[in-house]
Amino acid sequence: MHYLIKKAFKELYPSKEITFDAKIKYSKAFKGYNANVKYARNMTNFEFRLSYSWKEISDEIKIGLLQSLINKMFRTNIETINQELYEIYLKKIPKVTPKLECNPLLEESFIRINEKYFNGMMIQPNLVFGGKNFHTLGTYNYANDQIMISSLLTKDQNLLDYVMYHEMLHKKFQYKKSGKKTFHHTKEFKEWEKRYEDKDVEKKLQNFVRKEKLKKTFFW
Repeated sequence: MHYLIKKAFKELYPSKEITFDAKIKYSKAFKGYNANVKYARNMTNFEFRLSYSWKEISDEIKIGLLQSLINKMFRTNIETINQELYEIYLKKIPKVTPKLECNPLLEESFIRINEKYFNGMMIQPNLVFGGKNFHTLGTYNYANDQIMISSLLTKDQNLLDYVMYHEMLHKKFQYKKSGKKTFHHTKEFKEWEKRYEDKDVEKKLQNFVRKEKLKKTFFW
């Protein structure tokens, strides 16, 4: 078993016996600082897959990452100093992540929103379109400083700008932890969200998605 996994587990569960084997695999297949864990159904073998970007990061921070994955696996919410260090590092990742992806249409949207609502002070993240997703119209990924927006929104600039604004707020405010809970839509986030000039934009967005779903149903 990899020594970091053993240490991470023992800090979380001092009285528990380790009844599984585990290894760490650094992979260049991951973008940014992503990571996951693969394990057999009988929970006897684990492979912690970490982006190659984690390879040279300090053991203390990597232990925090491993502990966050172990917590998810065993459905626990035990907090440690290492996880605090990991969370601090995670929030700093956007500042050091290289910007390699930039869709021109999304860049135009980002610049418009940045100038209008952030005084041009927001650092541009990676900007990409996803598939024609009806359920997830936009996401901000902290691990690779990337805003991804559904390609459905190429049809409407106002709606595209609104979703861009929403995801830029996620980049600005990131998230806050309180005990076992993580909050992404804080009070301050919601207050800023209300600043968007089109006050009916949420209703327009819902109507747009509904119409697009109907088109897909009848013209598939």
